[in-house]
Amino acid sequence: MPTVGATLLLDRLGPKRSDAEFVKSKQEAPGARYLLLADLKPVIRSNPERTTAELAWFSRQDLLEFGLPVAEALFLGVDAEANGHFAVAVTEHRTRHVPGAIERLRPIVDLRSLAMQGVMSPEELSLCGQARALAQWHENARCCGHCGGTTLIKDGGWRRKCWACGLEWFPRTDPVVIMLITDGDRCLLAHEHRFGDKMYSTLAGFIEPGEDIEHAVRREVLEETSIKVGEVKYHSSQPWPFPHSLMLGCIGSALTTNITIDSGEIAEARWFSRTEARSMLERRHPDGLTVPGKQAIANALITTFVDTA
Repeated sequence: MPTVGATLLLDRLGPKRSDAEFVKSKQEAPGARYLLLADLKPVIRSNPERTTAELAWFSRQDLLEFGLPVAEALFLGVDAEANGHFAVAVTEHRTRHVPGAIERLRPIVDLRSLAMQGVMSPEELSLCGQARALAQWHENARCCGHCGGTTLIKDGGWRRKCWACGLEWFPRTDPVVIMLITDGDRCLLAHEHRFGDKMYSTLAGFIEPGEDIEHAVRREVLEETSIKVGEVKYHSSQPWPFPHSLMLGCIGSALTTNITIDSGEIAEARWFSRTEARSMLERRHPDGLTVPGKQAIANALITTFVDTA
């Protein structure tokens, strides 16, 4: 049966991934635990009120009984007792054919929803994010980009190798700048087309080849709002497994303040005072305007601005 335990902090054991016998021994050990992703969504266990949630962990025997591909498990790391933890990614359609699936493999919940709801610990969200990003990379790397041959899983899922030309492929991470721009007394927030009706957040964009963080911040802000940015300071980072990004949080100083938006990128952009931004963080803005929750790095950037007199 699946187990739900204390928050897990895993040692990824990078140097041991290439040891096939070691990884196999961890897979087959009695203490091995497996996280099941169905269409990249984890199986969870929650309380009746759905106010708390934890990842559901299965034994190797559980997955064999389910008829799921244990041999293709992705190695996540080991816990304090040296028990191996793995992820197995399948389609949700496949889980429907597992005997007793409704009782044993439900609920299956999108990771983004779990993060937005704030019902799962940051440690488990991070672990699930690691598994999801790795699984999605495998979905998109089954064929060699050089010769088109089939690639094979190596190193516990942390490398693929083309059987035809021998080229090796590794999991990717896409760097993204996410930035709060201020003019000293106000901060710039935008409403994207995909956001909820009254949600505002910081600007963000992918770093392009040959570009540094500072230039990416200035280019993205200029492209989306026509505002010129001077000094850029790094704040913090956050992995974002949708599908495999690393958010690089920055705070930039505006050189100009007149806004002209790129309507293809954002729906609206506005300057907000420190008082307004605080009310949005605290969910008490008179117009019902909000910002992302505490699970998002955008919240941390806005909080830093609000708390800086």
